[in-house]
Amino acid sequence: MKFDEVLKAVFPYLEGEDLVSCMGVCKQWRNLAQDDFFWKCLCAKRWPSICKQPSPPTVTYYKLYQTFYKRKQHQTLLPPRLSFDDLEFFIDIWTEDGFIFSEMVPGPILQSGIKIPPPGACDMLKFHLEGPEYRMKLPVDPRFTVPLSQTASVSVLVGRKDSNRVACIVNRSMFDYIDRTAYRAMANDYLDFSPVYPFVSGIRAWISLLFMEEGNEGAIDVFGIEMDFCDAANSKEEVLWLLDMLDWK
Repeated sequence: MKFDEVLKAVFPYLEGEDLVSCMGVCKQWRNLAQDDFFWKCLCAKRWPSICKQPSPPTVTYYKLYQTFYKRKQHQTLLPPRLSFDDLEFFIDIWTEDGFIFSEMVPGPILQSGIKIPPPGACDMLKFHLEGPEYRMKLPVDPRFTVPLSQTASVSVLVGRKDSNRVACIVNRSMFDYIDRTAYRAMANDYLDFSPVYPFVSGIRAWISLLFMEEGNEGAIDVFGIEMDFCDAANSKEEVLWLLDMLDWK
């Protein structure tokens, strides 16, 4: 395998900061790292709806990422008032044929995640599961399949055991984007915050169906469910503070 082919195989696994660093190594690396395909992969993780368009809204995906990516500043948070032990998540997923998943998931179970990738998982899927972003993952056993010919939707409510109140995280959103680079079908919805926080808005919850390629092009084989708030919260403490700010009823 030629050296540039090795780089092309490695670059899709890198984050934006690392890819920029590679551009400073030498002229050959810079020319390869400027390939807009790699930047489209990065943009698809942050703004998947934009990447469904035939061409980027800016001149290149590299320009899009460069313009709107903001390095997160580290900040020290006070201890959250909520705990995952206080929370229960009610997850319902359905297609046109009816419900395919409907469970109450205790907070600690959702937080514990998927410790071991499923047998046969490719390197890209393992990389996503082991990535640094804070995402809550739930293994699905038994697995279920979703026909690509049907529309799949999801609703997620969260309940507080300490006060017997409920808030909405996702309300009847469709899985309308399939990211085959990370093997996930994605849905999102904007969070509803308490009137106590009038200037907090525009933050989305993302729900993903994690699947394996099993040779069936007409359906996806789901082995896990993932939830994250990476638009705004990328740690356990940040997620708990975000949930605490929801419009609890």
